Amino acid sequence: MDAVRIGLQVLLVVTGVLLTLFILLHKGKGGGLSDMFGGGMSTSVGGSSVAERNLDRFTIAVAVIWATAIIGLGLLARFAS
Repeated sequence: MDAVRIGLQVLLVVTGVLLTLFILLHKGKGGGLSDMFGGGMSTSVGGSSVAERNLDRFTIAVAVIWATAIIGLGLLARFAS
């Protein structure tokens, strides 16, 4: 059980960092954190809609893995004793 718990904790940390990075990579809609770092300076350099859709898909996939790791850790904590 300890190996599964450690694996889920490592997965939780890795997906948490990736999720944070993917969210910060999204194109800003204006007035947010992306404008603070220069995201609002040029609108044509932002990328294509295909890249934005792929970023959305990666973000959702990582969020599902992150939530699954949290649920798995909760189930281990509840039923491990």
